[in-house]
Amino acid sequence: MKLGMVGLGRMGANMTRRLMRGGHEVVVTDLSADNVKHIAGEGAIESASLDDFVTKLGKPRVAWLMVPAGAPTEQTVQTLAQKFQSGDILIDGGNSYFKDDIRRSKQLKDKGIHYVDVGTSGGVWGLERGYCMMIGGPNEAIQYLDPVFKTLAPGRGDIPRTPGRETIAGTAEDGYIYCGPSGAGHFVKMVHNGIEYGLMQAYAEGFDIFRNATSKELPEDQRYDLNLADIAEVWRRGSVVSSWLLDLTAMALADNPTLSEYTGFVQDSGEGRWTIQAAIDEAVPVDVLSAALFTRFRSRQEHTFAEKVLSAMRQKFGGHVEPTVSVKKTS
Repeated sequence: MKLGMVGLGRMGANMTRRLMRGGHEVVVTDLSADNVKHIAGEGAIESASLDDFVTKLGKPRVAWLMVPAGAPTEQTVQTLAQKFQSGDILIDGGNSYFKDDIRRSKQLKDKGIHYVDVGTSGGVWGLERGYCMMIGGPNEAIQYLDPVFKTLAPGRGDIPRTPGRETIAGTAEDGYIYCGPSGAGHFVKMVHNGIEYGLMQAYAEGFDIFRNATSKELPEDQRYDLNLADIAEVWRRGSVVSSWLLDLTAMALADNPTLSEYTGFVQDSGEGRWTIQAAIDEAVPVDVLSAALFTRFRSRQEHTFAEKVLSAMRQKFGGHVEPTVSVKKTS
């Protein structure tokens, strides 16, 4: 299939590469001309502007947006909407707020343009591992795009089948699902990221306890000088708390057990806040998720080893780099 990719950052560029590996033709555009030239050198179709980008797409036109949520996505959607025609498809694969998806889909429906929201998880590892996708939008467009989703998804691989799924149809085992109408994909991805905050916080706090097991406040016979890298590694092997996030923590601790290259300043990208707001709207208690979000706020004032673990995980799975700021540090 021929489609376009708008935005060639960490994920957009690697998604383009995976699509090309799968035999798709990909027209690319980015604010950085160097990014465009670089990926064009690998086989993508270069475009010099959004107008040029649109003219090089096939029919129906399909554009996948991987740009920052908020104003950049809004501006790109509105600009492309003026250039697209009835039957064309706009895909937002970033981390947009699901309520924005609902609004945009209604607006574009009046022009006959299909709007698809795809919550995309996979980070910088997605090129090789594949991308887990949670999809919302009109069925007609979703079915047309299935070859694209199938290429980007991880596939079944060697993951053992969940008992009881033998007679259940669908694409969940391939790594992508249709969640429902417009906004549903990003709604599911939003909660996915909220849960991610909680999981990361639990690991971080646990390793902070280990880090401080040598505290002079403890009786001498209760002090332990623990090897955090070895603990993370052994937990990867048969433990009930093993996970990919733990894998990344083990990598970070093996690189540097003190995580001295991290300050512990932990950002949030919005989905955690939106998850808490959704919980408020539904009157659902989310003690762990809300505490994890608030801890990220506190991390911007003072830092513990737990926050360094959080920063390390974010850098490992998404390539997120801490901002350069003047902050108060604590061990």
